Amino acid sequence: MSSEKQIVSYAPSDGLSYDTSDDLYWDEKALDKEITRAFALCHSCRMCFKYCDSFPIMFDAIDKYDDDVTQMSKTEVKNVADACFQCKLCEVQCPYTPKEGHEFHLDFPKLIHRYQAISLKSRRKTLRELILTNITSLGILARSSFGLANLMNRFPPHRWLLEKLTGIHRKKLLPDFASRTFEKTAVRNNWIKADTDVEAVIFQTCYVDNNEPDIGEDLVEVLEHNQVKYTCLKGLKCCGMPAWEIGDLDTLRTNAHHNLNLMLPYVERGAKIIPINPTCSMMMKREYTELLEGNDKDRARKLSEAITEPSHFLWSIRKEDRFNTDFKSSPGDVISYHVSCHLRALGIGFRGRELMKQLPDVTVKPVMECCGHNGTYAMKTETFEDSGRIGQKAFDGMKQAGGDTWATDCPLAAVQFKQFTGTKPLHPISILARCYRGESFKKD
Repeated sequence: MSSEKQIVSYAPSDGLSYDTSDDLYWDEKALDKEITRAFALCHSCRMCFKYCDSFPIMFDAIDKYDDDVTQMSKTEVKNVADACFQCKLCEVQCPYTPKEGHEFHLDFPKLIHRYQAISLKSRRKTLRELILTNITSLGILARSSFGLANLMNRFPPHRWLLEKLTGIHRKKLLPDFASRTFEKTAVRNNWIKADTDVEAVIFQTCYVDNNEPDIGEDLVEVLEHNQVKYTCLKGLKCCGMPAWEIGDLDTLRTNAHHNLNLMLPYVERGAKIIPINPTCSMMMKREYTELLEGNDKDRARKLSEAITEPSHFLWSIRKEDRFNTDFKSSPGDVISYHVSCHLRALGIGFRGRELMKQLPDVTVKPVMECCGHNGTYAMKTETFEDSGRIGQKAFDGMKQAGGDTWATDCPLAAVQFKQFTGTKPLHPISILARCYRGESFKKD
């Protein structure tokens, strides 16, 4: 180890690249230069100490070397990268990003994606990665078991074995697979229209399709209550976020190309695309335009302009006569509303909150802290307990808000709250659907 501390410039190195189509992006030596200067910049700032474990791990390692980032080992760099769960909150708050127009052009989440993408080139996917990036295939297998898979996921000896084989924590609350997908319900109910002249296209997401189709059904009901001309689509694939989380660009591009083929005819006729999960919205609105190539990149720009959250779409028609406020029940006086990280990353405001405030005599109290689920992070043996620790402020915040009903736009965040608090938040759209139906919100 050199006794002389090396000075690292915070300005972009000649290894800077966020463009996956650029050969420089895949150059390991170029990546090393950017890791060094980005880590040095983050270490000097330390504003993001509270978002995830990546930054405390990084700061402790650099402090150990008397602030000399160049002394970090490959293992220490890997520890920093592996602790990042792509919540994007550091990028939301960072003053040094391209979005802020800063000369340092720092985007830490993109840097970590680059690290994971290059790392994947030199190894095979683990069994856990194969499982967690193929939810649709898992759903098919689960339904073929006629409910046995759901029972086994609550059977402790099975969960012990599953943990040993795959590294999925034995205590992680796994959502049941529905007996019928949202897509099959859409086919049965003629929600898939041949006509491309519609206002809105529902992107149900692989989670809603396989695990909680009732959220998609609630969205259909709410759109119909507000006289919105909509359609569902048959054959949609995962947005690609689980694949990109581990650096699998090929799968992401394959899925994106397929989805673009299905959605673009509607987009070109002026329709909005409504993903039910903010993560999928973020993926298609922000990531596709940067990660795809050739003609797909141009098509992704068109898609990006058409992406809107369900609550945002409904908020856009609130001044029209068709906006329906005939609510027959109430979720209570106060709603505790968790604002998911990826909704914050979209930078489009919190229209779910404003929409729920249209309910009579309802106060909505937002909670901005990360819940800690973050894709597959909460499912892993090595990070399950960390996810609960990271989410504790969100859990406490929701309780302190004192809501009669809890809400969140992210279905996986809802699972995390159920895991660690015993209360499962509802999607804002499901709250509206229940109010239209006149259903009670009283807890059993």
